[in-house]
Amino acid sequence: MTAPTTGSLRVNGATLHYEVRGQGPLLLLIPGGSGGAASFDGIADALAAEYTVATYDPRGMSRSTLDDAETVQRVSDHGEDALRILDLLSPGEPARVFGTSSGAIAAVHLLTTFPERVERLVAHEPPLVEILPDAPEHRALLARVQETLRTQGLMPAMAVFAAGLKKDGEAAEPKAAVTLPPQAAARAEQTMANLPYFIGRIVPGFMSYVPDITRLGTVSDRLVLAGGQDSRDELPYRPAALLAERLGTPLVHFPGGHTGLTTHPAEFGERLGKVLRNG
Repeated sequence: MTAPTTGSLRVNGATLHYEVRGQGPLLLLIPGGSGGAASFDGIADALAAEYTVATYDPRGMSRSTLDDAETVQRVSDHGEDALRILDLLSPGEPARVFGTSSGAIAAVHLLTTFPERVERLVAHEPPLVEILPDAPEHRALLARVQETLRTQGLMPAMAVFAAGLKKDGEAAEPKAAVTLPPQAAARAEQTMANLPYFIGRIVPGFMSYVPDITRLGTVSDRLVLAGGQDSRDELPYRPAALLAERLGTPLVHFPGGHTGLTTHPAEFGERLGKVLRNG
């Protein structure tokens, strides 16, 4: 793995840690879940052969610090953080952007709010559950997660959350064990350290976010919606599929499931490279 150039960027209410590799047009990778810039270690070097690849830790995670640890986390703030990275590294040109999970939600906000800064966005399974016809059920799930976190702690809350993401009945089916690539296993400790912030502060604000579908329609030529090959009909997959249907655009499938970036990094990166080149 090539050592990236690192830096810090002061933004409203936080200081962001970012990393840059390669040369060429800018490609900004926005992580999701409790991951940070390190979640892209398995794909960044390969993409850096063609792009200047920028990754960063979202505010409040890993090496990106908050001025006030108790601040409510809003999608709009995270979207503006991505904008500040673009302004720093590609001030005169729109950039290509990839976001996954909660990072894809921030990226969707970036596209609808600052469309002139985005040449193409690949949004992998943004859990925009408010657009689903059964949105009230998912609001109830989020309320259960937060109550479980308050009364029982982190791991019981994570269990409730994980069960709610699966398609009906899947929990009863045996699943084959997944062996993580060495890089993913090595960063597991930091991922776990970020979990309380993710489940307590990111999940409530991001999964209650309502995208502007009308505005998305006006920039749908720059939007590629993506889902996991192995996560069809699971909760994070469904909004991408529904948005693609509403906007009349294809739904592109990536290797693995919702965490395909972690479980299938080489194949995932190869697919992303092709999608960025060909749409």
